[in-house]
Amino acid sequence: MTVATKERKLTIARAMAEAIAQEMRVDERVFVMGEDIGPLGGVFGNTRGLHDEFGSERVRDTPISETAFMGAAVGAASDGMRPIVELMFVDFFGVCFDAIYNLMAKNTYFSGGKVQVPVVLMTSTGGGYSDAGQHSQCLHATFAHLPGMKVVAPSNAYDAKGLMTAAIRDNNPVIFMFHKALQGMGWLGTEKDAIVHVPEASYTVPIGKAAVVQEGTDVTIVGITSGVHHGIKAARKLAERGVSAEVIDLRSLVPLDRDTVIESVRKTGRLIVVDEDYQSYGVSGEIICTVAEQGVALKAAPQRVAYPDIPIPFSRPMEQWALPNADKIIAAYELMENNA
Repeated sequence: MTVATKERKLTIARAMAEAIAQEMRVDERVFVMGEDIGPLGGVFGNTRGLHDEFGSERVRDTPISETAFMGAAVGAASDGMRPIVELMFVDFFGVCFDAIYNLMAKNTYFSGGKVQVPVVLMTSTGGGYSDAGQHSQCLHATFAHLPGMKVVAPSNAYDAKGLMTAAIRDNNPVIFMFHKALQGMGWLGTEKDAIVHVPEASYTVPIGKAAVVQEGTDVTIVGITSGVHHGIKAARKLAERGVSAEVIDLRSLVPLDRDTVIESVRKTGRLIVVDEDYQSYGVSGEIICTVAEQGVALKAAPQRVAYPDIPIPFSRPMEQWALPNADKIIAAYELMENNA
């Protein structure tokens, strides 16, 4: 007899909070720290309910001093704890970069593997809501470029819970990058495709394994966080023209699942990479380089749809002009077809 499982849809914010709570219940070394993550539950909802259940000893509101609480997290992790620390906006990494890269990312190497630093640094990325250049960047490539840290970036609630659980259990430092527009917070806008069924039981999503969101035969669209949803929308529009698009969600930037991308492009012969991070020296270029280095035969030159190399404008029309979207992906496909 088959028992039907009731669908339980969660936002990414709720899924993250649930994963953290479940790990805190089974491992008292896990604690959370950051700005406004206590009674408020986090500006983006990632820690809602945690303070009520675990109290201020394990859910610690910090002063507005990223350098201090990042340094504290590294020290606690090196001494056997498993801190989860929220850097409210990824743009703020500049004021605590020393603790992140010269300590968190390198101390295991410096100690010959004797000191583990299991910090989960969760941080918001992305724009689209007119918060200007100090609160709207993605900076995927900045963190992926630096050795010593794993980097994950979910596009939906199922992956968010599984990746968060995997990150907390990992003995390496993990950067958990969540896109603000996918959190399910009404004031930031809501991406309906990010709100999916999430099992109540604890589970993990493997760090370093991409997902084929939609299978296709004519073009491969590779994305991360918001780029996945732009790719899905573009694939729907392309299907109306008889074009079959395969959409890949990288999910993790470090480790990077190059094999899934290569296998897809070998099948389709066309590649478009979508990333809300800056275009130059970024993830989009790395994916294209990976395909080129493997000598994959292409039917057309690969294309990337990314943020132009400019500071992010405050003006809504200017910002919307610069952001990736489904129409830009379709234009990239048309360019490939015209130049093939």
